[in-house]
Amino acid sequence: MNLLFVRILFIVASSIVGYQAGSVQGGLIGVILSSTLILIEMGLRKVSVSGLSSSVFGLILGLIMAKLVGDAFSVTPLSPSTLASVRVILTLVFCYLGMIMALRGKDEFSVIIPYVRLRRQDQAEEIVVLDTSVIIDGRIVDICKTKFLSGKIIIPKFVLRELQQIADSTDPIKRQRGRRGLEILHTVQTESGLDIVIHETDFPETNEVDAKLVKLAKLLEAKILTVDFNLNRVATIQGIKVLNINELANALKPIVFPGEEMQIKLIKEGKEHNQAIGYLEDGTMVVVEDARKLIGQEVKVAVTSVLQTQAGRMIFTKLER
Repeated sequence: MNLLFVRILFIVASSIVGYQAGSVQGGLIGVILSSTLILIEMGLRKVSVSGLSSSVFGLILGLIMAKLVGDAFSVTPLSPSTLASVRVILTLVFCYLGMIMALRGKDEFSVIIPYVRLRRQDQAEEIVVLDTSVIIDGRIVDICKTKFLSGKIIIPKFVLRELQQIADSTDPIKRQRGRRGLEILHTVQTESGLDIVIHETDFPETNEVDAKLVKLAKLLEAKILTVDFNLNRVATIQGIKVLNINELANALKPIVFPGEEMQIKLIKEGKEHNQAIGYLEDGTMVVVEDARKLIGQEVKVAVTSVLQTQAGRMIFTKLER
């Protein structure tokens, strides 16, 4: 049952009720009133459930405060008409202030159903929010299939919107990355077997997607899954737990020790004099001393040292004679 059918049904029902109440003229009034209400409803389509619930909360708080302050004025020697006017003014003022304060701080409220936690604190469900970079990266598919992630996987609507914008880009490289991200997202939804939810919450006052991700993670008390180094730093500074796939990949790389031997194919020159560089199957860079003349060949080397950097692990070696 789509929205158009519901709206037509509402207009027809209103016209029937109006006709029964006041013949043809009543039916016409019913059609006009129902059509007006539908137009108002269509104009409110951008109002979020979060904003609406915050407004209602602020309104209720304002009414309570107005009642309390009004009762305080009732003990003063004011005439009934003056007291009634004071109560009306207090109600308007406190309701307005309550709604404004609630809307300004709506991101801090957890008063709508998706945010209410009806479970014990020691059995809290783990929530992981995906960012755009980790979807495009693609390794999320294999991670989900291996069941290393558990709990609920959240894909924000604004991340989907950013993926769509990238897929519609005039730049062919960006367009390819965006389409790849949408395909990976479809695979994750259909093949991962995890609880995946598209989250509707947006933050219109914030333009940057990374800032929205941090706000949503705070709101849901969730972790962020990413491969973006800058988002990792920003979220960590603000107290958000971050799962970085690059850090996981580095942690899972095989450990090598000085003196260990390996076979490596030399690909290109190194930065320093007479160095050559090769790569392991997992992408780890291997620097070989005094091997520039052997580029293009597979050689046997011995590990001299290992350097761990933010970009990854580097293995320094020398030729085995």
